[in-house]
Amino acid sequence: MPDITLTTLLEHKARGEKIAMLTCYDATFAAASCDAGIEMLLVGDSLGMVLQGRDSTLPVTIEDMAYHTACVKRGNKGAMIVADLPFMGTATLEEIYRQSATLMRAGAHMVKLEGGAWLCEAVTGLAQRGIPACIHLGLTPQSVNIFGGYRVQGREAAAAAQLKADAQALEQAGAAMLLLECVPSSLAAEVTTASKVPVIGIGAGPSTDGQVLVLHDMLGMSLTGFTPRFVRNFMQGSASIGDALAAYQAAVKDGSFPAPAHEFNA
Repeated sequence: MPDITLTTLLEHKARGEKIAMLTCYDATFAAASCDAGIEMLLVGDSLGMVLQGRDSTLPVTIEDMAYHTACVKRGNKGAMIVADLPFMGTATLEEIYRQSATLMRAGAHMVKLEGGAWLCEAVTGLAQRGIPACIHLGLTPQSVNIFGGYRVQGREAAAAAQLKADAQALEQAGAAMLLLECVPSSLAAEVTTASKVPVIGIGAGPSTDGQVLVLHDMLGMSLTGFTPRFVRNFMQGSASIGDALAAYQAAVKDGSFPAPAHEFNA
């Protein structure tokens, strides 16, 4: 697989080619994902739950994130690596710059921040300093205690309007990519159409420019036994993990995933 860059992603969006993204936390799965054609690897703070066995992403530290980003970097074969700023990594502008630099030095090509238009100054500053930013909108797991649980976001008219306004402001500020989690498919479609940058979805329907899932979820592995509605188990019908990764990539590319059963309505 040739190296995936921002130019590659913009070309995909322009011609309507879907982008396949998966979470990844180590060198072995990084290599296997690249062999399957996965174009983007997200070193997510979801590692707190799927690797560390915690009940949320909140305990994950920047040291955890840098360690796993470096591991993924060693196994990478051309995918774009995106790494999460952990909980409170966006507490101040100085902290955003410091933690983003740590992740870029560890091997990330882009950092991901959870939040809304209040991040505009940081997004502009990061871009000026050579650090592309992906902004995570909708259900942002670091704010689970504000939301009162893992709930679909943007169903009410005011919330949908705010999300669209945030997306527009962040793009104008210089965001390189947007990620929408657990929002109605119709809202995700509106944001994707209005945006010039790639929009990745998880539980956001089929109209986004690409899809991402947590690696362990799409392999049918769960500590709790709970499977989110937007997840498909790609190990079913696959003879190996490599086959499951390839099946996920193919389903994203041909648009068969997500199916209507994986969507949320307004």
